Amino acid sequence: MDVSGCSPERLKDPRVLAGLFEELIVLLELKVMGQPQWHVFPEPGGITGLTLLAESHLTVHTFPEHGFAALNVYCCRPRQCPDFEALLARHLGAASCRVREMPRGVGA
Repeated sequence: MDVSGCSPERLKDPRVLAGLFEELIVLLELKVMGQPQWHVFPEPGGITGLTLLAESHLTVHTFPEHGFAALNVYCCRPRQCPDFEALLARHLGAASCRVREMPRGVGA
């Protein structure tokens, strides 16, 4: 997902991003392996986050100086898609969200 028009302050806050990950994990019924990892960059303060999943991984890269985030949900099983636009507006203050689904693997 490419997420634009986000609140720069929310994109700099690891607690906000952790809340987003937690909601995605519950909504998509994902199984977390280990602890999420967060790297906070110096000003302008973007964050890279990674959660290893039994199904694969969940990542985010934020760019507060551009009000932009790139979010990746890589999963080995089909899932019902939540309302990503509403979810990202609520957590990140996103004005727009471009969701791209890419089937991978055998039969893709």
